[in-house]
Amino acid sequence: MTSSPASTPHPSVSLSADEARRIALRAQGFLGAPDRRGGVRGVLRHLGAVQLDTISVLARSHELIPYARLGAVGRDTVEKAYWSDNHAFEYWSHAACILPIEEWPHFAFRRRVKRAHGYRWHKMKDREGSCALVLDRLKADGPLTSTELGGAKNGGPWWDWSETKIAVEWLLDTGDVVCSQRRGWKRVYDLAERVVPDALLHDDLDDRECLRRLVALAGRSLGVGTRADISDYHRLKGEQFDAVVADSGLVPVTVEGWAKPAWADPAALAAAAAGRHRTTLLSPFDSLVWDRPRTERIFGFTHKLEAYVPKPQRIHGYFAMPLLAGGRLQGRVDPGREGTTLVARRLSLTTPKAAPAMARALREAAEWVGCDAVRVERASSPAEAAAVTAELDAL
Repeated sequence: MTSSPASTPHPSVSLSADEARRIALRAQGFLGAPDRRGGVRGVLRHLGAVQLDTISVLARSHELIPYARLGAVGRDTVEKAYWSDNHAFEYWSHAACILPIEEWPHFAFRRRVKRAHGYRWHKMKDREGSCALVLDRLKADGPLTSTELGGAKNGGPWWDWSETKIAVEWLLDTGDVVCSQRRGWKRVYDLAERVVPDALLHDDLDDRECLRRLVALAGRSLGVGTRADISDYHRLKGEQFDAVVADSGLVPVTVEGWAKPAWADPAALAAAAAGRHRTTLLSPFDSLVWDRPRTERIFGFTHKLEAYVPKPQRIHGYFAMPLLAGGRLQGRVDPGREGTTLVARRLSLTTPKAAPAMARALREAAEWVGCDAVRVERASSPAEAAAVTAELDAL
C-alpha cells in the first residue's frame, strides 16, 4: 500500500492548545451533559472501543469507563449493556477491546492478516481437525467457554494452552468464532453466523475501506489528533493512516504547541466545545489517557501504569487513577478497599486547589462500589493528606 506521507497537510484551521483540549474532552464524553438516554451502550458507540484488562481494584477498567462519563450507573447494568443482545463483540483494536457490533466489518482487514499469517503465538498440531472439532461443538451445543470446550490449559504455566484453546482463539482471530459475552471473566465463544447480523457478517469491505472507516472513527472519538494519536486508537500503522486520511473526512489543522501536524473531526470543529466538566477518577486504560504522549501533550500530565513495576520502585502506586476536574488532570490516587472503606493508598495533587475535587471524586467512587467511608493513607505531603481529609469530612 503506497501513498505520500501525511506529514504535510495544508491546514485552514488553527486551534489554540485550550481549544484542542476542550475538543478532546468533548469528543471523549467529559464536557457537556452526558448522554444518559444512550447509557452504557451509547458510551461504547461514542468511543468506538473500550479496553479490557484483568486488573480489578475499584472495578474492572471496562466498568470504570462508563462510570467516569455517566456517574454511578450500576455495575450490573454496565455488564448487561455490554454482554447481552449481541450488541457488542470483543476483538483486537487498541488492545483487547469491547467494540460495537456495527464495527464488525471494519476489522475484516485484521482478520485477513491473521488468517494469512497462519497462527498467533501457538501452533496447532492438527489445525484442520482441531478447528473442526471446536466448530462442531459450538454448532451442536451453543455458546461455550474454553473450559467447557475441553479445557484452556495443559496443566502448566498460563501460556501452556491446550490444543482446544489454541484452536478457538485462532478461530476468534480469523472471525469464524465471536466472543460477544464474558462469564465470570471467561470468554464465551459462539459461531459468527449466530452472533453477527447477516448484513454485517457479509459486508466484506476491502482493506482500504476498513482503514478509511477506522481512521474516520478514531478521529471522531478523539476530536483532534496527530497521525500517531489517530493511528494508535485502533493500533494502525502510520503508513495505513497515510493511505486513507485524505479520504477520511478529517480536516487538517494546526494546534498551538503541537510539534506535529494534526487532523480534526469536522463535527467537533463545528460544535462549541462548552458545557459542564465532569469530576471523576479515570482508569489508566481510559481512552482519554491511554496514549501517554498525547496525555502529556494535551494536559501537561505525565502518567504511567505501575502495576507491572516492582513494588519498591513505584512512585504513585499499583493502579494510580488520574483525577479529572475542571477539564484538567489535577492529581492521581492509588485506591484500595478494606471492607467497606475506600483507602487512598497514595495520593498526589498538581495544585492545592484540587483537594475539594479529589475528595468529591473519592466519595463518589466509594459510594459507587458500596463503600461507606474513605481514608487517606498516604499523600505526597502531610498538607495534601490533611486538605483532602478535611474536604472528605465536610462532605
